[in-house]
Amino acid sequence: MAEPSGIGDSIPLDDPGLDIAAGEEFLQEVFQILLEEGVQKSTDVTQKVCEWKEPQELRELMDLELRSDGEGQERLLQRCRDVLRLSVRTGHPRFFNQLFSGLDHHALAGRFLTETLNTSPYTYEVAPVLVLMEEQVLAKLRELVGWSSGDGIFAPGGSMSNMLAMNVARFRRFPESRSRGNWDLPRLGLFASQESHYSILKGAALLGIGTDNVHLVRTDERGKMIPEELEKEIQRVKAEGSEPLFVCATSGTTVLGAFDPLDAIADICARHGLWLHVDAAWGGSALLSPQLRHLLAGIHRSDSVTWNPHKLLMVGLQCSAFLLRDSSGLLQRCHGVGASYLFQQDKFYDVSLDTGDKSPQCGRRADGLKLWILWKAVGTRGLGWRVERAFAATRYLLEQVKRREGFQLVMEPEFINLCFWFIPPSLQGQESSPEFWDKLGKVAPAIKEKMIRRGSMMVGYQPLGSRVNFFRQIITNPAVTRQDLDFFLDEIQELGWDL
Repeated sequence: MAEPSGIGDSIPLDDPGLDIAAGEEFLQEVFQILLEEGVQKSTDVTQKVCEWKEPQELRELMDLELRSDGEGQERLLQRCRDVLRLSVRTGHPRFFNQLFSGLDHHALAGRFLTETLNTSPYTYEVAPVLVLMEEQVLAKLRELVGWSSGDGIFAPGGSMSNMLAMNVARFRRFPESRSRGNWDLPRLGLFASQESHYSILKGAALLGIGTDNVHLVRTDERGKMIPEELEKEIQRVKAEGSEPLFVCATSGTTVLGAFDPLDAIADICARHGLWLHVDAAWGGSALLSPQLRHLLAGIHRSDSVTWNPHKLLMVGLQCSAFLLRDSSGLLQRCHGVGASYLFQQDKFYDVSLDTGDKSPQCGRRADGLKLWILWKAVGTRGLGWRVERAFAATRYLLEQVKRREGFQLVMEPEFINLCFWFIPPSLQGQESSPEFWDKLGKVAPAIKEKMIRRGSMMVGYQPLGSRVNFFRQIITNPAVTRQDLDFFLDEIQELGWDL
């Protein structure tokens, strides 16, 4: 018998080693800080969107070094305040920088519950309530897509959901790929539009398919995939000896908010026997609005869908659903390995509720909980209203952009992505100059730097194809008012007037 190592011999195990009362007192203080700094100030329009600090200054302010001995409670509470005070307030009504913004109190309560429970919905025995919630939420999302049955799982973001689609598509066509890898497979061909999310290229690299085998299909002037060009690309890939496998259509592209023509693309996929995946991470929530769901006409014909409620519905990061039309257990067969210490088949309850083996992950966050609570709070109509209000706010801002001097649309928005340039007085009337576009491309970055340093607001910009840097304004926060939108344009004019 091995001799005891002596480690811990002097530590009494009849003492829990934790000061429970002090821990609860600390949490009470932290909850108050969260309410004041993280909720109230973060959603207060009179506060700054961010207290900008340069990296070295921020390192010194936060005292990031980790030492041998711990710090006292008051010091730790100040650390918590500093984290909130010096971070970007994404719940602020003037944060327009990403496809997510705003703060929903019901969804936040769900996130508190998830963190407190600290469990994983991979088996019913450790997360019974959460497993059933996830089952219900996924079924409701599939119903909105137009499927009466199917499967699904929550994934850590839309990128991973898109990668799951690629992996499942490969497995269905080539089941042997699961055990033998890509060695015996033909060269596969994946298709997506030029405006598709970069996760398609990342997924091809991760899965060993190769980025060279992702064929980006031409888009029209509005950023939509051209079906005739998809047909040409498929024919070309076949002629080169590759095996077309997978088409990703996009419902709500990241920059322009374009919706690919799903019915026409579905016809092509059906003709060639290809898996049709719809990346509706951004635009999927339009399905909740009777007035806007026509944007996704034909989505019910797809084989799989990515939908991120953490974007337009303000559920909070992260909440990404991967939805599958197939109800034959394809996800389980593709990913399951049946670990005997976790997914025992002789349990006393229905083991089909142990859904963790359907995912490449082991531990998973219970991302369905916060969406379930929000849905319970506002109902399907309330969620649809949020989408429609965001659409209405974009239409108001569009009219103001058209009326104001110095603002020029990139194009009329189809959804809630409003893309435009601001042309300062020094460049107005110089559109024919050979230097005009090069100079204009420097305007958006300069204005953004000024607004961030001032802390007044945040908005994204980017180039796209031959178009130089332009602003992309996104409204997902129901707290945004007409005054906020007027301020948004006023601030850009003020910060860019003397450029």
